[in-house]
Amino acid sequence: MDISSVKQRFGIIGHSSALNRAISTAIQVAPTDISVLIWGESGVGKEVFSQIIHQLSSRKHNKFIAVNCGAIPEGTIDSELFGHEKGSFTGAHDARKGYFETVNGGTIFLDEVGEMPVGTQARLLRLLETGEYIRVGSSQVHKSDVRVIAATNADLHTAISKNKFREDLYYRLNTVTIIIPPLRERKEDIYLLFRKFSNDFAEKYRTQPLTLDDDARHFLTEYPWPGNIRQLRNVTEQMSVLETSRHIAGTAILNYLPKIPRRMPMALHTEEDNVFESQDINLMKEAILKLKVEMENLKEVVGGLINGITVPVKSENPSLILRDRHTENKPLALESGGYPVTQALTTYSIQPASNHSEQIQEVDENLSLDEVEKRMILSALQKHGGRRKQASLELGISERTLYRKIKEYGLD
Repeated sequence: MDISSVKQRFGIIGHSSALNRAISTAIQVAPTDISVLIWGESGVGKEVFSQIIHQLSSRKHNKFIAVNCGAIPEGTIDSELFGHEKGSFTGAHDARKGYFETVNGGTIFLDEVGEMPVGTQARLLRLLETGEYIRVGSSQVHKSDVRVIAATNADLHTAISKNKFREDLYYRLNTVTIIIPPLRERKEDIYLLFRKFSNDFAEKYRTQPLTLDDDARHFLTEYPWPGNIRQLRNVTEQMSVLETSRHIAGTAILNYLPKIPRRMPMALHTEEDNVFESQDINLMKEAILKLKVEMENLKEVVGGLINGITVPVKSENPSLILRDRHTENKPLALESGGYPVTQALTTYSIQPASNHSEQIQEVDENLSLDEVEKRMILSALQKHGGRRKQASLELGISERTLYRKIKEYGLD
């Protein structure tokens, strides 16, 4: 069966290359009995692909069952999947067959397999490798010939690193992986899906199908759709019921598209915040280290002046010059890339040559990184009248990091 026939049979709308590739893989693996792992975000239609694989396989005349592993409590999932014996636990008044026994010879679709408890994962691994399982509260081994198709929207590699998912089970399930693209990567399909849903709801509610103007169509296509096809279907149904006009303008459709939340500078502390804050701190440390090197080079120049030798200027900023505070801030003569000795000097300062009115920052022999950082923050705050947002932009760090540094150095 070709891709077009599968789309028509299972009601799949779209022409994107990523979608076609996923369907082609499902068609190829369907006649085999190998395990398949379907990966995709919530709402992309993973169960439809499990149906494709089952209906195009030799097991199509046998049972198919879909199980949401994340919706079954941890205390009962073993009983649901593998069955239990009478009296094996409180409330077990009778023996019960599990899904693997009732679907024997067919296909079982384990949705959100990443939510499965680790103990249940060990039982599933044994069944996949040997075809054997044991009911809860029993010692008798049972056999089951079931094809397993698993699906997840989680990063199983991360779950493995946190010991929340068995690595051996991952490789046993992941014989073939089918990746279903999110809707934001299928922009050419969004309007096609909207038209399909609009016609369906027009028939359901006995109204005319919705149409979109150019702005509305643009907003529909460019929206990221975090809930994917499920969200698009819900939005279309809302408009079909609530809008009195059948022609939707851009301003109207925006009322049905929720804003995507963005990370605020003072939001609750999360792992993502830690990542961004660490980057800010690293950038600040890098700037401080560069300034420290700059100052060390200038110290060498000062030492050379005192000892009567010429020291080459190593500064990366040619606008910085040395000035004698005791001779009316007149600049020293610059000769052949170094500062020759013209007079005995005691204290020097750094000042941009292009702006003599800026505040002079004195060179301190015992200046630490923390002290430099503190002075940089204080200078930025003073420059912007205490406005932290502008100060953080100048420093190149987030407002959250600046707020923490202000607290740390007592600059309130």
